[in-house]
Amino acid sequence: MDNQKYLQDLSDIRQMMSRSTQFISLSGLSGVMAGVYALAGAWIGHKLLENHESQYVTLESHTFKAMLLTALCVMVLAIATALVMTKINARKRGETIWNDTSKRLTVNFLIPLVTGGVFTLLLLKQEVYGLIAPATLIFYGLACVNASKYTFRDVRYIGLTMIVLGLFCTAIPGYSLEFWAFGFGVCHIVYGAIMHFKYQIKN
Repeated sequence: MDNQKYLQDLSDIRQMMSRSTQFISLSGLSGVMAGVYALAGAWIGHKLLENHESQYVTLESHTFKAMLLTALCVMVLAIATALVMTKINARKRGETIWNDTSKRLTVNFLIPLVTGGVFTLLLLKQEVYGLIAPATLIFYGLACVNASKYTFRDVRYIGLTMIVLGLFCTAIPGYSLEFWAFGFGVCHIVYGAIMHFKYQIKN
């Protein structure tokens, strides 16, 4: 009886330590939805490129503005869905969505992400369009890897996958939209589903 109580105490201590260092309310389903939004955005982008009259897409063109608006919509939808679903998970676990751990996660995630955003804008200014998709994949991957120590370890694998895809996208020009769709779309759906069944369903 004493041994069982001792093991239970150890389990409770381990859970308390995990909660203090890791944000475990992150929603896997929000990753799935982000992937769905990304695939929809990639499909719209493909259609816009099909209907584009000239060979190159310039910053002043209607096609570029429409693609930029599509990308912004995908980002806003993904962020909003992640916040709502994560808040629901946090409430179920008796946690708050904004605590010391989630603050550290957010800061470590945003440092590479904001750097990548600025770098992408500089690429646009210099008209280096071929590196935009690889840059977004690589910097997003770095952001996931950097933030993974404050949440589920699976986020690290998402990040590493994105980095590898970004490097392949750089090495194989002409397929930026396909790599972007596979990374932000398919990979998010796959990893999001794994995280949902691994952490939300089982628990």
